[in-house]
Parts: sequence; structure tokens; C-alpha cells
Amino acid sequence: MQLVLATNNQDKIKEMRNLLDDLPITIMTCDDFLEFPDVEETGTTLEENSLLKAKAIFDFTGLPALADDTGLEVDALDGAPGVYSSRYAGEDVTYEDNNKKLITELTDVPQEKRTARFRCVMTICWDENSVETVDGVAEGFIAESLGETKGFGYDPVFYHPQSQKLFSEMTIDEKNVVSHRGLALQEVRTLLINRLNKNV
Repeated sequence: MQLVLATNNQDKIKEMRNLLDDLPITIMTCDDFLEFPDVEETGTTLEENSLLKAKAIFDFTGLPALADDTGLEVDALDGAPGVYSSRYAGEDVTYEDNNKKLITELTDVPQEKRTARFRCVMTICWDENSVETVDGVAEGFIAESLGETKGFGYDPVFYHPQSQKLFSEMTIDEKNVVSHRGLALQEVRTLLINRLNKNV
């Protein structure tokens, strides 16, 4: 089986590979194709964007495609930045730009009201008529200042209480056990294994 990761984000590719590489499948990425498209996220929900990307990359490659869309939902901001998490501070911004805007928006919000969750929706487009979607959620708090700038996205400001660590302080293996993307990928593994078993 071949599976194309429907993203140009090398950080996401690294996390996906970490949980899928041991399966008897050939994982392909944007690096394996010329002019791999950067699919515009025109959906208004994570589900819509995930499906958009999976279908677009299936159409481009003719191979099963796995896409994700992820949002950070902050309760004190009525669920923002949500589906617009990657461009919260504007178009073509850095992870740090988004994190700094978030910290600023939460100035004077006390710790107990800084609750937030990461949501990740993943879609596998197997073919023109078959699509499966799963999701993962990680609950936590937004830190009052920027932490270690390892990791990516909002990792340096997302505190996971059970682990007593920011996501940016975790190894990739630690993060994949508890993170939104890791939990969604566990579900994806099940879908892939079921598909492999049917093809035996």
C-alpha cells in the first residue's frame, strides 16, 4: 500500500512518520512529486479543510492521501483562533508571530480561565468514492509567556497538565502519546491496519 501525506509542512510530516513508519506501507510526501500542490484552506471547519486537502492530493497523485487540519480553541477567546490557527496573526506569518499575538490577547486573563484544546481532524481519501475521517483532542492551558521554542505551531504556549509540560518541552515520542495529532494518528493506524488486513 502507498499513502501520500497531504501536507507541505515538514513538522507535520515528521510527527506523522513517527507513528506510521513501522507499518508495511510506503509513505510518500511532497518531496516525492514535482509541483506538489499547496491546497488553499477555504473551508470554515477543520473537517472541511481536512477533506479538501485529502481529496485534492488524491486527485493530484491518484494514490490514497492522508490530510489533517488542526486548530487551537481558546475558551477565553470564544474558541478562537480555531480553524484560522495557522494564520491567526495574518498571512505568511511565523509560528512565533501567532504565539505572540495569542499571549497578547490573553493579557490579564487568569490562569484558571486560560483553558484551551487542540483539535486535529484527519481524513484518508482512499479513492473517489471512499473517505474516512477521525479526530483527536488534547486539553490544556495557554501559558502566560512563550516557553521553549522547540516544537512547532503553538507548542511553546500549550501546557498539558497531565504531563506537567509544555508541548514544546516534550520529545516527539512523548508528544505523540498525548497530543491531538498523536491521538488522531492512533485512529488512522487502526484504519490502515484494517485496510491492510482486508487486502491480504
